[in-house]
Amino acid sequence: MVLRWDPVGLTGIIAFWIGFIAFVVALFLARQRGAKAPKSDNRDRRSASILWIGVQGLAIGFIAIGPVLVRLDPFSATAVVQAAVVLVLTLFAAWLFDAASREMGRNWALVARTRDDGNLVQSGPFAYIRNPIYVALFCIMVGMAIAYGHSRNLIVAVPLYAFATWMRVRHEEAVLRATFPDYDAYAARVKRFIPGLL
Repeated sequence: MVLRWDPVGLTGIIAFWIGFIAFVVALFLARQRGAKAPKSDNRDRRSASILWIGVQGLAIGFIAIGPVLVRLDPFSATAVVQAAVVLVLTLFAAWLFDAASREMGRNWALVARTRDDGNLVQSGPFAYIRNPIYVALFCIMVGMAIAYGHSRNLIVAVPLYAFATWMRVRHEEAVLRATFPDYDAYAARVKRFIPGLL
């Protein structure tokens, strides 16, 4: 199979980097808040999480493979629409990640863990979907594909990302279910990724 890449405008690439930098700032702030929490010593949880984080990263990284054909007039209708879609996706991702990590506060961590003084967060974005951070990462991935003209790379990246995310979700749900007696009621009420659907 030969992948083909779409021409893009510089405006879309700039839009992606604006949203991506906002996302990185939100990630940095979340790490600062999470650093104040006591550390978890469950190596099995950490190893499983790190493996699937790596696979998610591979899926997102796959989007960057290939040339970026900056051939559109940056003010053409196509380039402006691309930039607008990319900016909406990436800024939404940054906002969603920031809102979710703030709602979690000291409960947020890169890998699955629970704390003795932790609680099951059901407010903010978690009132609508159980995994807002994975949705945010998916939006970043799609935004990058559009900005770089690599939408065809999504044919490989989306299934790989979905598989890795599903494995993380299964692992994390087992941790949450074992820790919080009200998790099953919450899971029955709130969908994983798309409010009311999925």
